[in-house]
Amino acid sequence: MVPIRILVIGGTRFVGYQLVWRLVAAGHTVSILNRGLTPDPFRSRVERIVADRRSPAFAAALHGRTFDAAVDFAAFDAQDSAQAAAVLLGQVGHYVLISSGQVYLVLEGADRPGMVPESGYTGRVAAAPADPRDQAEWRYGVAKREAEDVLVSAFEEDRFPATRLRLPMVNGERDPHRRIEGYLWRILDGGPLLLPDGGRQPVRHVYAASVAQAILDLLGKKETFGKAFNLAQDEMPTLREFVEMLQQLIGATGEIVDVSGAHMVAAGLRPVFASAFSDPWMSCLDPAKAKAQFGFRHEPLAAYLGKITASFLSRLPEPPPESYAQRPGELTLVR
Repeated sequence: MVPIRILVIGGTRFVGYQLVWRLVAAGHTVSILNRGLTPDPFRSRVERIVADRRSPAFAAALHGRTFDAAVDFAAFDAQDSAQAAAVLLGQVGHYVLISSGQVYLVLEGADRPGMVPESGYTGRVAAAPADPRDQAEWRYGVAKREAEDVLVSAFEEDRFPATRLRLPMVNGERDPHRRIEGYLWRILDGGPLLLPDGGRQPVRHVYAASVAQAILDLLGKKETFGKAFNLAQDEMPTLREFVEMLQQLIGATGEIVDVSGAHMVAAGLRPVFASAFSDPWMSCLDPAKAKAQFGFRHEPLAAYLGKITASFLSRLPEPPPESYAQRPGELTLVR
């Protein structure tokens, strides 16, 4: 790939971090636009554009500037994507929106945790759930749908060159939510590990580094304009099998205990603190279209879990994640 000028909106955490390093290493010219609140390690390797994307400063900062591509990690609703399309129309060769598998989960009759192809996007949005925690997840999925729909219209009406990438749960060494860490700390302490409702649901996540590479591979591909693609790992183990893989990588053989989520709640515990991937808002995506149309390939599950585990063991990220604070209550419940 010849060197290009690329704008990354957001990009100082997790997948964005991975992408920027790969772009810089490949010799591309990278500009990062954000509010300047989060420090980054890129030093003079990138240009920083400080602007709030939801203010007039966004358009002012990009006025008269052109880019071969832009990757937007920070468009969360229709306002964000409409502004990006209006400001960047005619100024960018390819715009990539990072979307979410939750665009499928907010539909009426959504098959959970069924494997969903891109055609599963069409349907009626379900009413907002009653539980406040579910409401937040529902709002996120609905807003991401609205952001995508704006780009569909922008492509149809103005040929705005947008591609939408839908991601399930993202795993990686720099996960700011520390989800896999929650399992690893529990495995290390040697006590029983609780799996709400048995961990029977399938797990089909995506590795941050594989997402970054996929973005690099599709940039500039006109055949992806106006389309959406799912990205996900190939393997689809159950959650219990996933946790057993982590145990093998750690070299531990602690007991895995099936417990009902309702029983945990009655004991004052949050099931998703004990097992982050037991959250019902976990999409399970079919990546066949991305494989066929732009050659998406994902790193094997065992290989990337090995990297995450090795990174964790090489320097334990103290203190443990917030979810680990309820660990004494989990052990009490088992006893």
